[in-house]
Amino acid sequence: MKTERDRVDILRYLSVVPLFSVLSDDERTRLLQGCSLNRVGRGDMVFRTGDVCDSFHVVIVGQVKLYVSSPSGQEKVIEIIGPGHSFAEAIMFLEMPYFLNVQALCDTLLMRVSKDIVFKEVAQDPKFALRMLAGISRRLHGLVQDVEGYALHSGAQRLIGYLLRDVDNKDIEPEQRLTVSLPVSKATIASRLSLTPEYFSRVLHELEADELIKIDKREIRILDVKRLAQYGASP
Repeated sequence: MKTERDRVDILRYLSVVPLFSVLSDDERTRLLQGCSLNRVGRGDMVFRTGDVCDSFHVVIVGQVKLYVSSPSGQEKVIEIIGPGHSFAEAIMFLEMPYFLNVQALCDTLLMRVSKDIVFKEVAQDPKFALRMLAGISRRLHGLVQDVEGYALHSGAQRLIGYLLRDVDNKDIEPEQRLTVSLPVSKATIASRLSLTPEYFSRVLHELEADELIKIDKREIRILDVKRLAQYGASP
């Protein structure tokens, strides 16, 4: 049962999360009936492969990783989801069990949106259905880009692309410096980039030896953004 504080918080979150921010007050009030807040600690599982999929989720605070595991226990990180972003919508529409695992990378606050309320709103409002489709399409586009990167770019290029993911090439200044804070462990990022942790660390140290970066635990200081970008563009 929702407390009045939860109701107020959920309505506030619905007003700022991109997927729902354009909804009217009446639409958000209807969605509220199927939303709840879920607080999970670092390392806690949100759901596992095979669990019944009766909702999708939005990260309000914190981070989660989406991953699959091989029979031998090897883990492949599919995606790292941060505040304002949602996950599991596509699985929910397929009406099948979850086929991946989701684990909190730190203390995380999630908003759960039930399948029943989403399906009811989709039937009532075609525009809402289009927004859901747009969100799923953006996720698919990102995954296609990942596959393209794995197929066409070397491991070093993928790592450099990750470090420079927020850099606009048109705005790079000569000898520009930048500090990148890794949001999660190097092993998690390596899995996300389809690299082994050993290879990930080796490339970082090679870049440091070439005086392109300086490593300080989870902080990567890029000593010359333009040089690093050119290094990443070379075959």
